[in-house]
Amino acid sequence: MNFNLKNLPKREKKPRSKGITMVIDKGSSIQQCKNLIESSSEYFDVIKFGWTTSNFMNNLKKKIKLFKDADINVYFGGTLFEAFAIRSQIDDYISILKEYDLNLAEVSDGSISIPHKKKCEYIEKLSKHVTVFSEIGSKDEKKIIPPYKWIRQMKAELNAGSKKVIGEARESGSVGLFRSSGEVRQGLVEEILTEIPTEKIIWEAPLKAQQVWFVKLLGPNVNLGNISGNEVISLETIRVGLRGDTFNDFL
Repeated sequence: MNFNLKNLPKREKKPRSKGITMVIDKGSSIQQCKNLIESSSEYFDVIKFGWTTSNFMNNLKKKIKLFKDADINVYFGGTLFEAFAIRSQIDDYISILKEYDLNLAEVSDGSISIPHKKKCEYIEKLSKHVTVFSEIGSKDEKKIIPPYKWIRQMKAELNAGSKKVIGEARESGSVGLFRSSGEVRQGLVEEILTEIPTEKIIWEAPLKAQQVWFVKLLGPNVNLGNISGNEVISLETIRVGLRGDTFNDFL
């Protein structure tokens, strides 16, 4: 930060194990990636090439190298994993992770139905090659998963080898953890937190009101995901109480 302000909440320093900001990339250009790194690399930790966009990106290896050189981890969206899984091409997927020198992968079942035991087997298999983040929740806003199932699945996936579990929200912030209006399913979040440590969870929260809600509940070092690249610094101001929404929370 450029200015010396007293009594700001302490933010974890990179490399962070908590207080992670995960950015979603929907198909940006090389120049846009360079601009994002120049402006904000200090304030985010991971970038996800959303859903299957990595399959269509020009200069994919160059993009990956740009972020890795800036100490930002890269992974492909969970929908790409699902596209390979449903076609029985998991070994091909692992080969792609190796080809692109990625050490992080997402396992999800938001678009397809995978028996949970089988999903955990995928996590266990992939975790022998890379760090795994696994995602809980459906992309179908009509499919409501009760809290006990979220908790049971999160526990099982962490035990299978996931480093962190991700609470689904999509890039729209209108499914999974949230109602179609974008409102947080507060009871669900609070029940999850009774049994799953917050540092093990990345909460997808693409909308400002959602980010504010989680920072107010869990503090400046909550893990947040699906953040737009142009809102990384905005989120950091929310985290440390230098935006009106959280200004009085950390004084």
